[in-house]
Amino acid sequence: MAITPISGRVRPAQRLTLTDDVYESLKTLIMEHAIEPGERVSIDGLARTLEVSPTPVREALARLESDGLVRKRAMSGYTTTPLLTRTEFDELFEMRLLLETAAARRAAGHADAEQRRRVREEAAATVAVEAGDGYRRHAAFTALDARFHGLVAEVSGSGLLRESIIRLHSHLHLHRLYFPSAGTGDTVGEHKRIATAIAKGDADAAATAMHQHLTSARDRHLPAFPA
Repeated sequence: MAITPISGRVRPAQRLTLTDDVYESLKTLIMEHAIEPGERVSIDGLARTLEVSPTPVREALARLESDGLVRKRAMSGYTTTPLLTRTEFDELFEMRLLLETAAARRAAGHADAEQRRRVREEAAATVAVEAGDGYRRHAAFTALDARFHGLVAEVSGSGLLRESIIRLHSHLHLHRLYFPSAGTGDTVGEHKRIATAIAKGDADAAATAMHQHLTSARDRHLPAFPA
């Protein structure tokens, strides 16, 4: 397994927060394609790179497997998950349109005053992501985007719906697919329209705004695939 050097972005893990530090370091390597999609992962090699024992590397890989970023196969160890194919991409957005449009509709009808305030605040938060470059900046934006969608799902009042949306791990898969050319596009404005509709208790407008946002997001990601 060859790891592409990333100056200043991967460092030896800090001992006091070993497991989390190793997890974040490996996640950076995978998300930034320093470990290529579909590549075999060497536990011993990563342990040497991060200057830790193999144990926290194994623990981190188990977490990354639950994130959908690596796969474990009997007798062959871990490999990084391949990037989405066009078919998988289309299926992902088909599911998102079904689940998240329903979540937005429910959220408009179920949200209390405090939840409406939180949704508005989360919608506005992405505009503040300016510092850093490359993976760090885009990762921060991706995290806020995921948090907004997760909050809408939470406010929907359906635990099953929320869990289904979170388990898609769509923000991680799309980040890897589109990085490093992805920009924020019109995401902030689209989030604000969703939040405004939820705050007003307008279920139809919330569902429409979410549907339009996801459709636009799908179109923004299409350049990642060959014509």
